[in-house]
Amino acid sequence: DESSGYESESAGGDRSAVAAGGTRGRQRRTRTAFTSEQVCRLEKTFQRQKYLGGSERRKLAASLHLSEVQIKTWFQNRRMKLKRQI
Repeated sequence: DESSGYESESAGGDRSAVAAGGTRGRQRRTRTAFTSEQVCRLEKTFQRQKYLGGSERRKLAASLHLSEVQIKTWFQNRRMKLKRQI
């Protein structure tokens, strides 16, 4: 029975890994790589309006083949980028 030293053999070992910043349960979503066409369309939309309503977000998400959450997050990040530039 060999042990790498990285895995705890006690029952409480999992909690210490989570407390130390390890991920358990829900995995982090991978970073979305937007295509240049998607970014161009997002930027054009952002120039017209800084905030999207629900129906606008749904339409844009469908036309760009992205989720509404991805659109919402992109707009949040873009507004923060604009705020930093100003």
